[in-house]
Amino acid sequence: MGNKKPRTKQEKREGIQAALEGYRRFDFDYIPFGKYTIPDGTFCYRQRGFDAFCTGAIRCVLQLVAPLFLKVVYGCRVVGKEHLRALKKQGAICVTNHISFLDTLFARAAIGQFRGFYTMAPWNNKTGAGGWFMRHAGLWPFSPNLAAMKNLMHEMDARLREGKIVHFYAEQAMWVNYQKPRPMKDGAFYYAIKYKVPVLPVFFTFRKDKRGRLRRLRVHILPAMYADERLPRTARLADMRARAETAWRECYEREYGIPLEYLPDRRTSSRPQASGAEGAERANEAEGANEAEGNK
Repeated sequence: MGNKKPRTKQEKREGIQAALEGYRRFDFDYIPFGKYTIPDGTFCYRQRGFDAFCTGAIRCVLQLVAPLFLKVVYGCRVVGKEHLRALKKQGAICVTNHISFLDTLFARAAIGQFRGFYTMAPWNNKTGAGGWFMRHAGLWPFSPNLAAMKNLMHEMDARLREGKIVHFYAEQAMWVNYQKPRPMKDGAFYYAIKYKVPVLPVFFTFRKDKRGRLRRLRVHILPAMYADERLPRTARLADMRARAETAWRECYEREYGIPLEYLPDRRTSSRPQASGAEGAERANEAEGANEAEGNK
Protein backbone atom coordinates (compact mmCIF):
# COMPACT_ATOMS: atom_id res chain seq x y z
CA MET A 1 0.00 0.00 0.00
CA GLY A 2 2.90 2.35 0.69
CA ASN A 3 4.10 1.99 -2.91
CA LYS A 4 0.81 3.10 -4.41
CA LYS A 5 1.54 5.27 -7.44
CA PRO A 6 0.08 8.78 -7.09
CA ARG A 7 -2.52 9.75 -9.65
CA THR A 8 -1.61 12.23 -12.38
CA LYS A 9 -3.43 15.54 -12.86
CA GLN A 10 -5.17 14.03 -15.86
CA GLU A 11 -6.39 11.04 -13.83
CA LYS A 12 -7.61 13.28 -11.02
CA ARG A 13 -9.41 15.57 -13.44
CA GLU A 14 -11.07 12.71 -15.27
CA GLY A 15 -12.03 11.13 -11.94
CA ILE A 16 -13.78 14.31 -10.83
CA GLN A 17 -15.58 14.64 -14.15
CA ALA A 18 -16.68 11.00 -14.05
CA ALA A 19 -18.08 11.42 -10.53
CA LEU A 20 -19.95 14.60 -11.49
CA GLU A 21 -21.26 12.96 -14.66
CA GLY A 22 -22.48 10.00 -12.66
CA TYR A 23 -24.41 12.29 -10.32
CA ARG A 24 -25.58 14.47 -13.27
CA ARG A 25 -23.92 17.57 -11.81
CA PHE A 26 -23.03 18.86 -15.27
CA ASP A 27 -23.02 22.51 -14.23
CA PHE A 28 -20.67 22.12 -11.25
CA ASP A 29 -17.49 24.27 -11.32
CA TYR A 30 -14.78 22.11 -9.77
CA ILE A 31 -11.94 24.54 -10.57
CA PRO A 32 -11.18 27.26 -7.94
CA PHE A 33 -12.22 30.74 -9.00
CA GLY A 34 -9.22 32.77 -7.82
CA LYS A 35 -9.40 36.49 -7.00
CA TYR A 36 -12.15 38.51 -8.65
CA THR A 37 -14.38 41.54 -8.18
CA ILE A 38 -18.15 41.81 -8.60
CA PRO A 39 -19.15 44.41 -11.24
CA ASP A 40 -21.23 47.25 -9.86
CA GLY A 41 -23.16 50.11 -11.45
CA THR A 42 -19.95 51.89 -12.47
CA PHE A 43 -18.60 48.95 -14.48
CA CYS A 44 -17.98 49.93 -18.13
CA TYR A 45 -19.35 47.36 -20.57
CA ARG A 46 -18.49 49.63 -23.51
CA GLN A 47 -14.92 50.88 -23.59
CA ARG A 48 -14.35 54.52 -24.52
CA GLY A 49 -11.39 56.78 -25.23
CA PHE A 50 -8.02 55.17 -24.52
CA ASP A 51 -9.73 51.99 -23.32
CA ALA A 52 -11.48 51.68 -26.70
CA PHE A 53 -8.11 52.10 -28.42
CA CYS A 54 -6.68 49.29 -26.26
CA THR A 55 -9.63 47.07 -27.13
CA GLY A 56 -9.08 47.65 -30.83
CA ALA A 57 -5.36 46.98 -30.49
CA ILE A 58 -5.94 43.71 -28.61
CA ARG A 59 -8.42 42.51 -31.23
CA CYS A 60 -5.96 43.40 -34.02
CA VAL A 61 -3.16 41.44 -32.32
CA LEU A 62 -5.46 38.46 -31.80
CA GLN A 63 -6.53 38.64 -35.43
CA LEU A 64 -2.89 38.22 -36.47
CA VAL A 65 -1.60 35.84 -33.81
CA ALA A 66 -4.53 33.62 -32.72
CA PRO A 67 -5.04 31.66 -36.00
CA LEU A 68 -1.35 30.69 -36.13
CA PHE A 69 -1.32 29.81 -32.42
CA LEU A 70 -4.42 27.61 -32.74
CA LYS A 71 -3.07 25.89 -35.83
CA VAL A 72 0.34 25.12 -34.36
CA VAL A 73 -0.72 24.17 -30.83
CA TYR A 74 -4.08 22.48 -31.47
CA GLY A 75 -4.17 21.73 -35.19
CA CYS A 76 -7.34 23.82 -35.33
CA ARG A 77 -9.69 23.88 -38.33
CA VAL A 78 -13.04 25.67 -38.60
CA VAL A 79 -15.91 23.75 -40.24
CA GLY A 80 -19.27 25.17 -41.40
CA LYS A 81 -18.35 28.78 -42.16
CA GLU A 82 -21.30 28.94 -44.54
CA HIS A 83 -23.64 28.93 -41.54
CA LEU A 84 -22.00 32.08 -40.22
CA ARG A 85 -22.22 33.72 -43.64
CA ALA A 86 -25.94 32.86 -43.74
CA LEU A 87 -26.51 35.29 -40.86
CA LYS A 88 -25.20 38.11 -43.07
CA LYS A 89 -25.23 41.24 -40.90
CA GLN A 90 -27.82 40.00 -38.40
CA GLY A 91 -26.97 39.90 -34.72
CA ALA A 92 -27.05 36.52 -32.96
CA ILE A 93 -26.42 34.63 -29.75
CA CYS A 94 -23.66 32.01 -30.00
CA VAL A 95 -23.50 28.96 -27.70
CA THR A 96 -20.44 26.72 -27.35
CA ASN A 97 -19.25 23.94 -25.08
CA HIS A 98 -16.76 24.97 -22.38
CA ILE A 99 -13.70 22.71 -22.40
CA SER A 100 -10.56 24.84 -22.04
CA PHE A 101 -9.10 27.93 -20.37
CA LEU A 102 -8.48 29.21 -23.93
CA ASP A 103 -11.72 28.22 -25.61
CA THR A 104 -12.72 31.86 -26.02
CA LEU A 105 -10.04 31.78 -28.74
CA PHE A 106 -11.84 28.79 -30.26
CA ALA A 107 -15.09 30.77 -30.32
CA ARG A 108 -13.29 33.75 -31.86
CA ALA A 109 -12.06 31.46 -34.64
CA ALA A 110 -15.72 30.74 -35.41
CA ILE A 111 -17.35 34.17 -35.19
CA GLY A 112 -14.42 36.53 -35.81
CA GLN A 113 -12.25 38.79 -33.69
CA PHE A 114 -14.22 41.98 -34.34
CA ARG A 115 -17.78 40.69 -34.26
CA GLY A 116 -17.91 38.80 -30.97
CA PHE A 117 -18.57 39.72 -27.35
CA TYR A 118 -18.28 37.10 -24.64
CA THR A 119 -20.38 36.79 -21.50
CA MET A 120 -18.83 35.25 -18.40
CA ALA A 121 -19.66 34.53 -14.78
CA PRO A 122 -18.87 37.23 -12.16
CA TRP A 123 -15.94 35.20 -10.78
CA ASN A 124 -14.19 35.49 -14.15
CA ASN A 125 -13.90 39.24 -13.67
CA LYS A 126 -10.34 38.75 -12.41
CA THR A 127 -8.16 41.30 -10.67
CA GLY A 128 -4.78 42.36 -12.01
CA ALA A 129 -3.39 42.44 -15.55
CA GLY A 130 -5.21 39.28 -16.62
CA GLY A 131 -8.57 40.75 -15.72
CA TRP A 132 -7.73 44.01 -17.51
CA PHE A 133 -6.84 42.07 -20.67
CA MET A 134 -10.05 40.01 -20.56
CA ARG A 135 -12.27 43.06 -20.15
CA HIS A 136 -10.53 44.86 -23.00
CA ALA A 137 -10.80 41.79 -25.22
CA GLY A 138 -14.59 41.97 -25.22
CA LEU A 139 -15.56 39.85 -22.20
CA TRP A 140 -18.67 40.87 -20.28
CA PRO A 141 -19.12 39.62 -16.70
CA PHE A 142 -22.60 39.07 -15.36
CA SER A 143 -23.32 40.48 -11.91
CA PRO A 144 -25.78 40.12 -9.01
CA ASN A 145 -25.78 43.95 -8.94
CA LEU A 146 -28.99 45.20 -10.58
CA ALA A 147 -27.45 48.44 -11.87
CA ALA A 148 -24.61 46.51 -13.51
CA MET A 149 -27.04 44.06 -15.11
CA LYS A 150 -29.14 46.93 -16.45
CA ASN A 151 -26.03 48.34 -18.12
CA LEU A 152 -25.12 44.93 -19.51
CA MET A 153 -28.59 44.41 -20.97
CA HIS A 154 -28.48 47.85 -22.59
CA GLU A 155 -25.09 47.10 -24.14
CA MET A 156 -26.15 43.63 -25.31
CA ASP A 157 -29.23 45.05 -27.01
CA ALA A 158 -27.17 47.76 -28.72
CA ARG A 159 -24.50 45.34 -29.95
CA LEU A 160 -27.04 42.85 -31.29
CA ARG A 161 -28.73 45.66 -33.20
CA GLU A 162 -25.33 46.47 -34.72
CA GLY A 163 -25.11 42.91 -36.03
CA LYS A 164 -22.64 41.65 -33.43
CA ILE A 165 -22.63 38.14 -31.94
CA VAL A 166 -22.88 37.65 -28.17
CA HIS A 167 -21.31 34.42 -26.94
CA PHE A 168 -22.52 32.23 -24.05
CA TYR A 169 -21.02 29.15 -22.46
CA ALA A 170 -24.40 27.44 -22.34
CA GLU A 171 -23.18 24.55 -20.16
CA GLN A 172 -22.10 27.09 -17.49
CA ALA A 173 -19.12 25.25 -15.95
CA MET A 174 -15.75 24.56 -17.57
CA TRP A 175 -14.77 20.89 -17.72
CA VAL A 176 -11.26 20.71 -19.12
CA ASN A 177 -10.88 18.45 -22.20
CA TYR A 178 -14.31 16.88 -21.70
CA GLN A 179 -15.59 15.67 -25.06
CA LYS A 180 -19.31 15.03 -24.48
CA PRO A 181 -21.92 17.79 -24.83
CA ARG A 182 -23.62 18.68 -21.55
CA PRO A 183 -27.16 20.02 -20.99
CA MET A 184 -27.55 23.72 -21.75
CA LYS A 185 -28.84 26.40 -19.41
CA ASP A 186 -31.75 28.65 -20.37
CA GLY A 187 -29.91 31.99 -20.28
CA ALA A 188 -28.68 32.21 -23.87
CA PHE A 189 -32.10 31.28 -25.23
CA TYR A 190 -33.88 33.73 -22.94
CA TYR A 191 -31.84 36.59 -24.37
CA ALA A 192 -32.23 35.33 -27.94
CA ILE A 193 -36.01 35.44 -27.55
CA LYS A 194 -35.92 38.73 -25.65
CA TYR A 195 -33.93 40.48 -28.39
CA LYS A 196 -35.47 38.51 -31.28
CA VAL A 197 -32.21 37.10 -32.67
CA PRO A 198 -31.23 33.55 -33.69
CA VAL A 199 -28.96 31.20 -31.75
CA LEU A 200 -25.82 29.99 -33.52
CA PRO A 201 -24.66 26.65 -32.02
CA VAL A 202 -20.92 25.97 -32.20
CA PHE A 203 -19.39 22.71 -30.97
CA PHE A 204 -15.72 21.90 -30.36
CA THR A 205 -14.47 18.38 -31.05
CA PHE A 206 -10.92 17.16 -30.54
CA ARG A 207 -8.67 14.20 -29.90
CA LYS A 208 -6.50 13.64 -26.84
CA ASP A 209 -2.87 12.55 -26.84
CA LYS A 210 -1.43 10.06 -24.35
CA ARG A 211 -1.09 12.81 -21.73
CA GLY A 212 -4.69 13.90 -22.16
CA ARG A 213 -3.82 17.11 -24.00
CA LEU A 214 -6.14 18.55 -26.59
CA ARG A 215 -5.18 17.91 -30.24
CA ARG A 216 -6.81 17.98 -33.70
CA LEU A 217 -9.31 20.64 -32.69
CA ARG A 218 -12.33 21.14 -34.93
CA VAL A 219 -14.61 24.14 -34.48
CA HIS A 220 -18.00 23.21 -35.91
CA ILE A 221 -20.32 26.09 -36.81
CA LEU A 222 -23.81 24.58 -36.98
CA PRO A 223 -26.97 26.00 -38.61
CA ALA A 224 -28.59 28.88 -36.73
CA MET A 225 -31.73 28.20 -34.66
CA TYR A 226 -34.70 30.56 -34.91
CA ALA A 227 -37.49 30.77 -32.35
CA ASP A 228 -40.84 29.28 -33.29
CA GLU A 229 -43.11 32.30 -32.87
CA ARG A 230 -46.20 30.09 -32.89
CA LEU A 231 -45.31 28.70 -29.47
CA PRO A 232 -45.86 30.38 -26.09
CA ARG A 233 -42.76 32.11 -24.73
CA THR A 234 -41.82 29.36 -22.26
CA ALA A 235 -42.33 26.60 -24.80
CA ARG A 236 -40.44 28.65 -27.38
CA LEU A 237 -37.37 28.72 -25.13
CA ALA A 238 -37.52 24.99 -24.37
CA ASP A 239 -37.96 24.16 -28.06
CA MET A 240 -35.03 26.33 -29.09
CA ARG A 241 -32.76 24.83 -26.43
CA ALA A 242 -33.79 21.28 -27.35
CA ARG A 243 -32.97 21.87 -31.02
CA ALA A 244 -29.58 23.33 -30.14
CA GLU A 245 -28.79 20.37 -27.85
CA THR A 246 -29.81 17.99 -30.64
CA ALA A 247 -27.47 19.78 -33.06
CA TRP A 248 -24.59 19.37 -30.57
CA ARG A 249 -25.41 15.71 -29.98
CA GLU A 250 -25.57 14.92 -33.70
CA CYS A 251 -22.25 16.70 -34.24
CA TYR A 252 -20.67 14.70 -31.42
CA GLU A 253 -21.95 11.38 -32.72
CA ARG A 254 -20.94 12.18 -36.30
CA GLU A 255 -17.41 13.28 -35.42
CA TYR A 256 -16.57 10.61 -32.85
CA GLY A 257 -18.54 7.81 -34.53
CA ILE A 258 -20.21 6.71 -31.28
CA PRO A 259 -23.62 7.39 -29.69
CA LEU A 260 -23.77 9.93 -26.89
CA GLU A 261 -23.97 7.94 -23.66
CA TYR A 262 -23.30 9.12 -20.12
CA LEU A 263 -22.09 6.99 -17.25
CA PRO A 264 -24.81 5.19 -15.25
CA ASP A 265 -26.88 7.52 -13.09
CA ARG A 266 -25.46 7.09 -9.59
CA ARG A 267 -28.35 9.01 -8.03
CA THR A 268 -30.52 5.92 -8.41
CA SER A 269 -27.80 3.46 -7.42
CA SER A 270 -28.40 1.16 -4.46
CA ARG A 271 -24.72 1.31 -3.57
CA PRO A 272 -24.34 2.42 0.08
CA GLN A 273 -22.85 5.82 0.74
CA ALA A 274 -19.17 5.80 1.73
CA SER A 275 -18.57 6.52 5.38
CA GLY A 276 -15.79 6.58 7.94
CA ALA A 277 -12.22 6.21 6.65
CA GLU A 278 -13.37 5.37 3.11
CA GLY A 279 -15.48 8.49 2.88
CA ALA A 280 -12.70 10.65 4.29
CA GLU A 281 -10.26 9.20 1.78
CA ARG A 282 -12.58 10.01 -1.12
CA ALA A 283 -13.11 13.55 0.15
CA ASN A 284 -9.36 14.08 0.49
CA GLU A 285 -8.78 12.76 -3.03
CA ALA A 286 -11.39 15.11 -4.45
CA GLU A 287 -9.93 18.05 -2.55
CA GLY A 288 -6.44 17.22 -3.73
CA ALA A 289 -7.62 16.91 -7.32
CA ASN A 290 -9.43 20.21 -7.06
CA GLU A 291 -6.28 21.91 -5.76
CA ALA A 292 -4.13 20.34 -8.46
CA GLU A 293 -6.50 21.51 -11.18
CA GLY A 294 -6.48 25.04 -9.85
CA ASN A 295 -2.67 25.18 -9.72
CA LYS A 296 -2.20 24.29 -13.36
